[in-house]
Amino acid sequence: MNFDLHTLSLAQWAVLAAGAFFLGLSKTGLPGAGILAIPFIAAVIPAKASTGLVLPMLIVGDLFAVAWYRRHAVWSHLIRLLPYAILGILIGWKIMSRITDAQLRPLIGIIILVLLGLHVWRSRSAAEAPVPKSHWVPASLGLGAGITTMLANAAGPIMTIYLMTMRLPKAAFIGTGAWYFLIVNVLKVPLSAQMGLINPASLKINLALCPLIILGALLGIRIANRLPEKLFGRFVLALAALGALKLIL
Repeated sequence: MNFDLHTLSLAQWAVLAAGAFFLGLSKTGLPGAGILAIPFIAAVIPAKASTGLVLPMLIVGDLFAVAWYRRHAVWSHLIRLLPYAILGILIGWKIMSRITDAQLRPLIGIIILVLLGLHVWRSRSAAEAPVPKSHWVPASLGLGAGITTMLANAAGPIMTIYLMTMRLPKAAFIGTGAWYFLIVNVLKVPLSAQMGLINPASLKINLALCPLIILGALLGIRIANRLPEKLFGRFVLALAALGALKLIL
């Protein structure tokens, strides 16, 4: 479905602007903030169309993150994860071509709630859990991240779980995630364009929102080490859960 700049209400623009800002913020220093944007954008834009609208916004944020943290990526983790993620993207693409907006909206909400639950559980147990060496960890999480990112642009919590499991320090955590998302998001572009989810009308909206993404990315770099991450993380998770519930109900 196409959207025109002039058909969006002021309230819709406000939601999209906030979403763009949080997507940028999440890419450069505050992982998890991006999950806040997905359910609310999908609440004002039809679910399938929202995935195509968000994708170029994510890529802009990814570019900033890679530019800032490019030297900190741990490529051994990426190499283990990417083949399964690519397979998951293809599976998600096949599923998406057979699902309607009415089916996808609650599915996005359920996916986000499940991933948030996994994220909270893993965050609490990560300190005691040993670093797993089994091949099933990158296989299962990579496949899940690929499917989820294609269906709902919501693979952030899965990647958070994976990177926390690998016990990466903060810079390596952000840098590895930055390269992962840039690669998979670029790979998704032709698939989304083929389904008509990325089109000239959606790209015009992306262009209008680009300054908010850049602002969020620059601000994320500045405040990442100053803002209490534990309190902010709880706030973001709570709002993301409310947004997911809105989609389901």
